[in-house]
Amino acid sequence: MKNFEARFAEIILNNRIIVIFLSLLVVGLLGTGTSKLYMDGSNEAFFSDDNPELLAFHKLENTYTKHDNVIIVLAPKDGNVFTRSTLSAIENLTAASWQMPYSSRVDSITNFQYTEAVEDDLIVRDMVTDANALTNEAVRKAKQAVLSEPMLFNQLISEKGDVTGINVTLQINPLERTVATGEIAQYARAMKADLKASDPNIDVYLSGMVMMDDAFNTSAINDVSKLLPFSFACMMILLAVLVGRFFGTLVTFLVILFSIIAAMGVGGMLGYPLTGVSSSTPIIILTVAIANCIHVLTTYAQSLKEGQGRKEAMTNSLKINLQPVFLASTTTAIGFLTMNFSEVPPFNHLGTLVAIGVLLSFALSITFLPAMVTLLPKSRAKFKENDGKTLLAIADFVIRKRRACLWGMTLITVFLIANLPRNELNDIFVHYFSESIDFRTDTDFMVENLTGVYTLNWSLESKGSGGISAPGFLQDTENFSLWLEQQPETIHVSRFTEIMKRLNKNMHGDDDTYYKLPDSRDLAAQYLLLYEMSLPYGLDLNNQINVDKSSTKIRATTQTISSKQVIALDKKAKAWIRENTNHVTRVDSASTVLMFSHIGQRNIKTMLVGTVIALVLISVILMLALRSLKLGALSLIPNLIPAAAGFGIWGILVGQVGLSLSVVTGMTFGIVIDYTVHFMSKYLRARREDDLSPENAIRYAFKNVGQALVITTVILVIGFGVLGTSVFAFNATMGQVTAIIISIALAAVLFLLPPLLLKIEGK
Repeated sequence: MKNFEARFAEIILNNRIIVIFLSLLVVGLLGTGTSKLYMDGSNEAFFSDDNPELLAFHKLENTYTKHDNVIIVLAPKDGNVFTRSTLSAIENLTAASWQMPYSSRVDSITNFQYTEAVEDDLIVRDMVTDANALTNEAVRKAKQAVLSEPMLFNQLISEKGDVTGINVTLQINPLERTVATGEIAQYARAMKADLKASDPNIDVYLSGMVMMDDAFNTSAINDVSKLLPFSFACMMILLAVLVGRFFGTLVTFLVILFSIIAAMGVGGMLGYPLTGVSSSTPIIILTVAIANCIHVLTTYAQSLKEGQGRKEAMTNSLKINLQPVFLASTTTAIGFLTMNFSEVPPFNHLGTLVAIGVLLSFALSITFLPAMVTLLPKSRAKFKENDGKTLLAIADFVIRKRRACLWGMTLITVFLIANLPRNELNDIFVHYFSESIDFRTDTDFMVENLTGVYTLNWSLESKGSGGISAPGFLQDTENFSLWLEQQPETIHVSRFTEIMKRLNKNMHGDDDTYYKLPDSRDLAAQYLLLYEMSLPYGLDLNNQINVDKSSTKIRATTQTISSKQVIALDKKAKAWIRENTNHVTRVDSASTVLMFSHIGQRNIKTMLVGTVIALVLISVILMLALRSLKLGALSLIPNLIPAAAGFGIWGILVGQVGLSLSVVTGMTFGIVIDYTVHFMSKYLRARREDDLSPENAIRYAFKNVGQALVITTVILVIGFGVLGTSVFAFNATMGQVTAIIISIALAAVLFLLPPLLLKIEGK
């Protein structure tokens, strides 16, 4: 009675037209979902709806003004902001910024609400008006006032007065965010171009949250439009050169293309958005799916070379490869599905879509590919007479030098794993983008010359409506702000107590001795009311105090610090408030950098759980498939080593592990097992069916699967290497580390697994 593999091959090859038609029908139906895909380039796409830090961030935005913004940084080439021409440019750009789509507030050094006392009146006015008409003395006074204003210093004006910024706050409907982001970014770039054309003596840079969201979108589009076609081309050329069969390469291309279309279609049906992370799905499916086709095609080509007919050769290929390809695809899918343990939705989407793509590619590689390859015209295989001799020579070397290989690989592995602790979890979200992205270079300039890009916000709640005017609460707020300013990470602290001190001074004839907080609640409330009534539309205090004046927001701009430092500063600040204030009833903290810092820390823990579960599942599958507890357990050694050693190399070369790398272990686990499964299946076939000795079984495995493993490694490394060139660091670091791990996996299977088998089987 024919075994299952032979019966399966007979069904496929006797019904080739039906198989091809059904394959096209299924792919076509699933592919209709691609029309439902949409872009989501916002940084909030990285957080689930119930993420506690995101909920806190939304609460803060609902209490105060939104944090979406564009920062226009101006750097006059003469190094002096305080000239009539530059101040006029700032004044004009400030006015034009109110016309930016979704603009709700514009802050600059020219429209800063300067207060002064004139006899018994409080005058609230723009810091600079009609700059072109200012006298030299007026310019000097404006410079002195701006540089001495704590609310502007290191925020909208640099210490030297050579760089300034215009901050545009935006009110964006979440449902319109994707469209709005592109529209706002385009408008900001047009403003930049207009200013450069009208005044080439001023350099202009664009930063802010909206420009970062636009950079996420740009990165996703770049990966799909440039990296995917380039990766496709590299893979197909390599496959054609290494396997040497034109029609086999063509059908492999179709299998990969169909797998990508169907997987992305499923994503559309599930309502998944395209983000900077999930946009790399096609590239990963491409690199992983090609392995299945290579194993089927290389065995098919070898059988043809031995003189078998086309149907006979394909039947033989399916008999040999059906089980290992199934196991490899299943374990790879499990590895990617562990990404669903991540707290980052784009990683969930990436893992699910790639797993679907891998399983679809498995189905197509054992149905559509055999049917098409045996129907298309026969092309001559390029295998030469010495094919396999190099691999057999390597096999003989490993067998002969088994002790040296075992100890050598062990020592190298121990050395690399010893460097694992050199990696530090440190996410710098600005560095998610390469320096080829304008947002990165513009933001780097802003950080170096004006202010920081990291901000942390604390909302301090008082004892009821109007409580922020209470002297005790004002003093607590001021003391906390002063403590924050003394922290080494802090660049600037924004708080409304500065306004209260200035108003107190103004209402006492601008006497500097009264530059302090009011000592009466009623007096403070009167100052605040008088000031708010004098403010122009759009420049109210809702960015610092809530509507019923029961709470205030303190914002600290910090240096570019690590995730651990961000979380530590937040914890330290909250602890200081609890221990040193008497009138603050509640404190909440939120910011974008705080969200990314927390999710990066937690993601490591959740992905560790996912990897352990995958390890248990895959171990059981291998033991059942190999029908040996001993060999199943043994096979885990070359499966676990690559990731640990790969991160050891990363610790030596880079030493920074971001959010994207927290999922690499689970993601690569299934890919690495592909190598072990194919090698072990060939080894056991030789041992059990052909009754070969362990040494000859290893030679058989090298001869029959070695070439496919080498070709697969070259193509996977090239494919993930292409992903490693992405301008989006999430994808770039993922691609680079995965390429390293896959290279180590090949070395482990060829030089560590055989000596281990000989040591175990020899006994």
